[in-house]
Amino acid sequence: MTNVVDADELLRRIQRGRERAAEEELVWRERAQSMKTTDPDGAWEAAVRARAFEAVERVLEEIISPGTVPAEAEGVKQVT
Repeated sequence: MTNVVDADELLRRIQRGRERAAEEELVWRERAQSMKTTDPDGAWEAAVRARAFEAVERVLEEIISPGTVPAEAEGVKQVT
């Protein structure tokens, strides 16, 4: 099923996706922090999931507002 949507609706959907990714990133970061001492492997997996949601959030932010997201992140170099 394909629905045709206008630009405003597409923007709203992208914004909702970005907000959801930010919420999930926070949840997984908190989970990783709470598991750090009791379950190091679980904490590592939670941290990886948090980074994945962070990446999704950054990509959606770049779509919404090009150029506002810093190109350089921790451990990542910008290639020119």
